[in-house]
Amino acid sequence: MKAKTTHILFDCDNTLVLSEALAFEACAELSNEILSSQDVADRYTGEQLLVDFVGKNFRGMLMDLQDKYNFIIPSEQLEKYVAMEEDKVIEKLREKLVPCVGANEALERLAKTGKYQFAVVSSSAHRRVIASLEKANQATYFPSDRVFSAATSLPKPTSKPDPAIYLFACEKLGAPPITCVAVEDSKSGATSAVRAGIPMIAYVGSYETPEKRDEMANTLKDIGAAAVMYDWADFEKCLEQAGCNISDPVS
Repeated sequence: MKAKTTHILFDCDNTLVLSEALAFEACAELSNEILSSQDVADRYTGEQLLVDFVGKNFRGMLMDLQDKYNFIIPSEQLEKYVAMEEDKVIEKLREKLVPCVGANEALERLAKTGKYQFAVVSSSAHRRVIASLEKANQATYFPSDRVFSAATSLPKPTSKPDPAIYLFACEKLGAPPITCVAVEDSKSGATSAVRAGIPMIAYVGSYETPEKRDEMANTLKDIGAAAVMYDWADFEKCLEQAGCNISDPVS
């Protein structure tokens, strides 16, 4: 018999809020400055960064850029770049961010049932996630101590697809992975949840075209999604597909 689901763990970027394009727009300029300083001729637009590095935080992106172009950023300088990028992104999010369509309504519906505890599990920095939740009017569902960041919450910073942040969140919440459900939109995020042993719902509604939504639905199902959600209106149905009986009485 499946363990009772007690916690829902939400990714933030492009799952709860439409932030990825804004974030990559903000960090493209800084990324290009770094490449220039390393005598690398290639340059990125925000859209190109989004395609190549979706689901990763800036630290993870810089690690990949170092591998791709064979250069090394000293750790102290890397941390300075991470802080600079965080400030640039937060400024952009506070100006332009909106919630994913239907996310706020779905959160309100499910919160009223009292059946689950909510948390955010993100690759992005804690301060950035809090700024996003506040701008999207979602902060009431996610107290600061229930926001977990692979970039800033862990003793050793990392990024999805490493499952460390999900395992850390489960430990802090006192919730074994099998009692949780994760909601993810990216390959790296979905892989992180699955590697942590957490049943996962794939959300593809933030992708811009029907073709891309279908492509990602198939990709995330192959990774291990228990259900695929195209629209937040279908969240409760997807929870049932993932093994949660939302009609159970509150215990």
